[in-house]
Amino acid sequence: MPIDELDKKIMNILIEDSRLSYRQIAQKLKKSAATVMNRVKNLEKEGIIKKYTTVIDYDKLGYDIPVIIELRILKGKLFEMEKRIAKNPNVSIVYDTTGELDATLIARFKTRKAMDTFLKEIQTYDFIQRTNTKLILNTIKEENMKL
Repeated sequence: MPIDELDKKIMNILIEDSRLSYRQIAQKLKKSAATVMNRVKNLEKEGIIKKYTTVIDYDKLGYDIPVIIELRILKGKLFEMEKRIAKNPNVSIVYDTTGELDATLIARFKTRKAMDTFLKEIQTYDFIQRTNTKLILNTIKEENMKL
């Protein structure tokens, strides 16, 4: 499905505030609400818009220990291990990566003990060969990319 400038403008508005109505988006773009609704429905149908969500300040909820965890996983078990680890509620992102290590996780914890417990648990998995953990000190930018 080709994406035109109107689609990009609609998506950028939704990135800023996904709670806006079709009518409100249409007013910003000087288009009809029906046009905006049809465009959004097509973007959803094509899987370009996957879901609508809320941005949470996890630090304010006590999850102020964010970490990056890199993993080396033995051959043939990458997806199995990634899916298993992704089920943990503290893990928000799981990436396949290139380079020395095979996967990268982003996770948040309330305490160092909780982080330590998680790390020790995944290190017991049969096919996890190595982990490398980095504590995130400050987040400079964390937002969706605009089109």
